[in-house]
Amino acid sequence: MAVIPTLTDAGVVVRGIRTRDARELESQLLANRQWLQPWEATNPDGTGRWDVRGSIRSLLQQANDRTALPFVIEVDGRLVGQLTVSGMAYGALSSATLGYWVAQAAAGRGVATIATALATDHCLMQLGMHRMEICIRPENDRSLRVVQKLGFRYEGLRRRYIHIDGDWRDHFCFAVVREEVPFGVLARWRAGDADPSLAEVTAHDVELSHHPMTRGSR
Repeated sequence: MAVIPTLTDAGVVVRGIRTRDARELESQLLANRQWLQPWEATNPDGTGRWDVRGSIRSLLQQANDRTALPFVIEVDGRLVGQLTVSGMAYGALSSATLGYWVAQAAAGRGVATIATALATDHCLMQLGMHRMEICIRPENDRSLRVVQKLGFRYEGLRRRYIHIDGDWRDHFCFAVVREEVPFGVLARWRAGDADPSLAEVTAHDVELSHHPMTRGSR
């Protein structure tokens, strides 16, 4: 069975997800339905049902296969979100992708920023990953502020990249590599050395994101 670490900073706890988290996780998802739905991944064939326990089991299997690290986020002992490192590749690529959600009551308190930094640092500094990526919908201003604060670099627009809230959605892609943060993302941010301008999206890509992609368009 995979060992998923517990990461902490400033009262934010990022720990491995457990099957017994299903009830509390489902409660948070239901209570925050309107808040989270615009950013939730969906099945493009329109099938499937909401199965939190089954989703946890799938994530834990991916952890056993060393392709994912599934976490929950806690503040004051209460579950307030979820963070998953996925697509973990090793060897010549040594890269992974990070995604998260945070309950509305925990928003605006730096929780997502700290959790993202903790997970990124663990992957880069403890697991030997070389590159960490975050892909964000252009409309998701709160998540865009997270990568700005942490100094992730903007790498480009991915057209119709992930099926979100019932359709294929464009995403802005941001990344950081180990050489950029020799002491870690969290330490750089705490020291005030993270450069928000690195996450600045080009005017061209902002304009493209305002226009839905159609057949034959770019």
